[in-house]
Amino acid sequence: SLLSLQAGLAFLPAIVKTLFPYLFHDCVYILRAICFGLRIEIYKRKTPFYSMVDGFGDAVRKNPHKTLIHFEGKTYSYLDVDRESNKVANALRKVAGLKEGDTVAVFLGNEPAFAWTWLGLAKLGCVAALLNFNIRSKSLLHCFSCCGAKVLIACEELCGAVEEILPALKEKSVSVYIINNDSSTEDIKGIRQAITQASDDPLPRSLRANVNVRSTALYIYTSGTTGLPKAAMVTQERLWAASFFQGLCGVTSEDVFYINLPLYHSAGFLIGFTGCIERGNSFVLRRKFSASQFWDDCRKYNITVMQYIGETLRYLCNVPKRNNDRDHKVRLAIGNGVREEVWNEFLSRFGNIYVMELYGATEGNVVFLNYTSKVGAVGRDNILQKHIFPHALIKFDIEKEEPLRNAAGFCVPVTPGEPGLLVARITTKYPFVGYAGNKQLTEKKRLRDVFEKGDLYFNSGDLLRIDHENFVYFHDRVGDTFRWKGENVATTEVSGILSMVDCIEEANVYGVTVKGHEGRIGMAAITLKEGRVFDCVNTCSVVTDYLPVYARPRFIRIQNSLEVTGTFKMKKVKLVEEGFNPAIIQDPLYFLDLTVKKYIPFTQENYNSVISGEIKL
Repeated sequence: SLLSLQAGLAFLPAIVKTLFPYLFHDCVYILRAICFGLRIEIYKRKTPFYSMVDGFGDAVRKNPHKTLIHFEGKTYSYLDVDRESNKVANALRKVAGLKEGDTVAVFLGNEPAFAWTWLGLAKLGCVAALLNFNIRSKSLLHCFSCCGAKVLIACEELCGAVEEILPALKEKSVSVYIINNDSSTEDIKGIRQAITQASDDPLPRSLRANVNVRSTALYIYTSGTTGLPKAAMVTQERLWAASFFQGLCGVTSEDVFYINLPLYHSAGFLIGFTGCIERGNSFVLRRKFSASQFWDDCRKYNITVMQYIGETLRYLCNVPKRNNDRDHKVRLAIGNGVREEVWNEFLSRFGNIYVMELYGATEGNVVFLNYTSKVGAVGRDNILQKHIFPHALIKFDIEKEEPLRNAAGFCVPVTPGEPGLLVARITTKYPFVGYAGNKQLTEKKRLRDVFEKGDLYFNSGDLLRIDHENFVYFHDRVGDTFRWKGENVATTEVSGILSMVDCIEEANVYGVTVKGHEGRIGMAAITLKEGRVFDCVNTCSVVTDYLPVYARPRFIRIQNSLEVTGTFKMKKVKLVEEGFNPAIIQDPLYFLDLTVKKYIPFTQENYNSVISGEIKL
């Protein structure tokens, strides 16, 4: 019997793995999450509050001479960055009169000055509004009215963009400072000399004495795929929580992290930069993402952890193959927005890299992390997840663009495997702070009386589905999913099918209205692979083989490049507005003609026939 018991115990791990294949992953994640949760509670209870700036100060004391930033052949240690941030803080205090509670707009590119400027502002207790360096004129001005900043810090390279809106900034009494040069323009002050001459002595903590866990640490602007950017408020607590993501993924102080995503965005700044401060590791900073130089950088700096977002993994897969594709030390990739087929191609080409896909919004109160590396999933819905972030997937009416409610007026949960709108309960512990200067948009994201009278939920605006194994999958954005012939069409799914067509480089799918028809019909803006022409027959063959009639894009628009945000998300609003009228669109247009089983050039005559109802859709 003892022998039987020993034999049984020997087989126990195999039995557990068969019955509960993800139990080990779940346990490791839950343990890490509990530890980080306890740390936040400890920081909150400390008097005074232990902020990210205090964490950085401790990291400096622990490893003063360790490299924090590698940038264009130069290295900056923790102590270097600390001293530079002290100089910036002392200079701005003297020149701009900055004090605790002031909001300062930071308009800088991906450069080390971004790191020490933010740290300098944080040491003064100021709130930083991180401006997207790609935006101009109306959008740039809009960002000021959101956050109410009275000081703008820019770099010399972005001076032209500032000059465009200078008269309007003067009207708003905004002071403008150029950080890395002296300015020849009136009303733009150069502070390079003031920073050089400033003291690098540490700043007294009393300057930020009133900063607490609920204080706004910074504003991060949403990417603006559907209009003007919105300023999401990031509290001190949220700042810490986001910085723990590296630790949740198993990143250590020995890792070298690669930041090639913009620092004005939550991925680059929160998960990347503040995550490195929290871990005490080093990071390689690049001005912008480069697919052709990505792996050379990884080899040069011995990078072990990389970040991705949107389409960047696909860009890496599109680079011509090399013999040394697997010659690197990257062990971990953290990010979001990779399609399943790209994920598989990335792994087969570049080796056994552990991809940790995550789901979350800068302003949201719910996060998912796929810590098992299950291809295609954006997260896993374990017991702790349900307790920490109380959430649900509810039925959504695509046509009315609102949640479906039952006779009692409450929302209806979806069945397992069915796509639904993700909502997360708003509590004091897990709040939704909202957007600065826009109560209307903040209120739009709040959903009331979801399951009972008086409850309050955050409306993510995303359709997700959870399978029988509790894996979470992204389905589509609410505004992107459209309805045609009484059926819902998920744009992400159609884009994935179009990417299977040999001649197509990338596809942006959307729905357009047709006079006399309910709903919106499918259309796709595509780019072609280099040297290729549009294959009308093969494209038709693929969409008819893989997509139901209602989901097939009836119109195709060929562009030289697809317009994306600074974080590589497809822009659709302008495309939707322009529709399929050849009189408006200069790009080549094609129409799916099932009678000849191919896409045919779409002329003004065809357009008139569609509008008159002569061509049946």
